[in-house]
Amino acid sequence: MPDSEFIKIMRNEVKKPVVFSALEVANICGVVNQTAINWIRNGYLKAFNTPGGQFRVYPDDLAAFMSSRNMQIPPALLELCNNKDSYELNTLLIIDDDKTLNNVIAAYMEKSFPGVHIVQAFDGFEAGLQLSGKHPQCLILDLDLPGVNGFDICRKIYEEKEFGNPRVIVITALEDYDLEHRLAEIGVTYFFRKPLTLDKLADIVKRAYKG
Repeated sequence: MPDSEFIKIMRNEVKKPVVFSALEVANICGVVNQTAINWIRNGYLKAFNTPGGQFRVYPDDLAAFMSSRNMQIPPALLELCNNKDSYELNTLLIIDDDKTLNNVIAAYMEKSFPGVHIVQAFDGFEAGLQLSGKHPQCLILDLDLPGVNGFDICRKIYEEKEFGNPRVIVITALEDYDLEHRLAEIGVTYFFRKPLTLDKLADIVKRAYKG
């Protein structure tokens, strides 16, 4: 596969970090999509599943696989393997100052989605650091936070591009029934009132990843 084609795959204005879909693996290796899927299903190529059931492959694992099969590895892939900060972790960020609830949600999501990297934040300032450092694909966000409130975090996510384009699931115990409308105006699609039902929240996470 020409290196220029590989670079085209990597250029994505919304998702700054990188992992590869089965189709992208197929394009890089010069095979059809089903062949790449078969490699993954048969355990030849290491991959993980997103909550939506899609295969994703890290650059290191793809390079190791190609090397084991004596395939020519594109220079851009080798460069990517040397720059691990640009990897896309399949990350879910949970932001809630109630540490007990935060830990319960984290444990449930880890069990429900074993391929997902779970990250936690317990106030608005820590949430900002995690958003900047991890670039999560999805986050569960409580609105009533110390430091920076969740509403301001939502506004920042949807108005600025530095955090990528994460799916935001808002959870709240606040009784302001205009909140859902105000959040929808910003761009929030998923809204969940406490008390939480964890299996329903997990279903929303799955839908958010597919969205």
